[in-house]
Amino acid sequence: MKKHHDGDYRHGTPSILGVLVTNLGSPDAPTTEAVRRYLAEFLWDPRVVEIPRAAWWLILHGAVLRTRPKRSAHAYQKVWTDDGSPLVAITQRQAEALQRALQSRIDGPVKVAMAMRYGNPSIAAGLQQLREAHAERILVLPLYPQYSAATTASTFDAVANELKTWRRLPELRFAAQYHDYPAYITAAANSIRDHWQRNGEGQRLLFSFHGMPKRTLLAGDPYHCQCQKTARLIATALQLPQERWHISFQSRFGREEWLKPYTDKTLALWAKESVDHVDVVCPGFSADCLETLEEIAMQNKEIFLEAGGKKLHYIPALNDRPDHIEALAELVMRHTQGWPESSPEWNASQVTAQAEASRQRALVMGAKD
Repeated sequence: MKKHHDGDYRHGTPSILGVLVTNLGSPDAPTTEAVRRYLAEFLWDPRVVEIPRAAWWLILHGAVLRTRPKRSAHAYQKVWTDDGSPLVAITQRQAEALQRALQSRIDGPVKVAMAMRYGNPSIAAGLQQLREAHAERILVLPLYPQYSAATTASTFDAVANELKTWRRLPELRFAAQYHDYPAYITAAANSIRDHWQRNGEGQRLLFSFHGMPKRTLLAGDPYHCQCQKTARLIATALQLPQERWHISFQSRFGREEWLKPYTDKTLALWAKESVDHVDVVCPGFSADCLETLEEIAMQNKEIFLEAGGKKLHYIPALNDRPDHIEALAELVMRHTQGWPESSPEWNASQVTAQAEASRQRALVMGAKD
C-alpha cells in the first residue's frame, strides 16, 4: 500500500478550506481501448453492479468488455469536443466558477479542486491538490442532486480509501444530496424558462433521470423518491399543470427490471398518441455528458421522430450557469458553517500572526521547520 508522509509539513503554515467537487467520470479519449479501461473501473465497482464478484467477473470480462467498449467509443466520438470529454471540461469550468464565487463570499482562504470518481483526474489526485494547499478542512461535494448508493456512496468509498493512506487526516464533511435545495430548484426552473423563451414551449415536459435497477429501490435507496420530489418542485416553480409534465428513467443496462417508466418507450408512446412537440430536461445531471448529449439529444430524439413525433428539444443541464454556481456556493456555505475560514470573524492578519507565533514556539522546542 502506498504511504504518504508529511515530511513537507511546516509549523505555522496557515490552513485553508478545501472543497472537492466530483462527478462520475469519462474515458481519457473516445477510443475503444480508453473506453475499455474506463468501463473496467466503473463496472467493477460493487456499488454500481451489485452482483456476486465471481459471477460478475466472468460476465464483465467474458462479454461486456468485449463488446460494449466499441459501441460506447462510437457514442463518445459524437459528443467529444476540442476540450475533450464534455463532462470533464464542464466540471472543470464549474470548479473554477465556484472558486470565484466562494472567494467573494468567504473571507478566509479557500481552494476548490475537481475530481472524477472513475477515470481522470482521480479522487486521489483531487484530494492531493487540497493536501498540498494545506487544506485542514475539506468539504466533499458530489454533483449528484439525488442520492444513490451507486454514485454518492461510491464517491464516499473512494474518498475514504484514499484517506486511509494519509497519516494526517483533515476534518471532513460530505454533502450527500441536494435534490430539494431551493436555489438548485430555482436554477433548474430558470433554465427551462430561458429555453422556452428562445424556442417556445412543447406540449409536454419530460423529466428524464438516470435509471437504476428496481431492486435498489426495494433495498432502501432513496433515489427514486428524490427524483420524484425534484421534478415536482421544479414543475411547481414553473406552475405547470400535472398533465403537462411527466417523469421517466433512461440509460438502463442488462435484462433485469429498472425503474419505470422508461424514457425511450415513453417518447415512442407519446409520438404514437399524436404528441408532436416535447421538451426533455435531465435534472439529475449537473453537467452535460454522454447520457444527455448523445442518449437524449440524439438517440431518443430519433426514436421520437421515427415514431411520428415532430419536434424534440433537449434542455441543457445547468452546467456553469451563474445561478447554478450561486446555488452550489450557497450549498458550500451551508455545509461549512462553523469552520473558521467561512466564519465572519476570520481575520487574515491575525491568523498569519498566530501561525508565525506557533512556528516560533515549535522552533524553540526543537522543531526543524
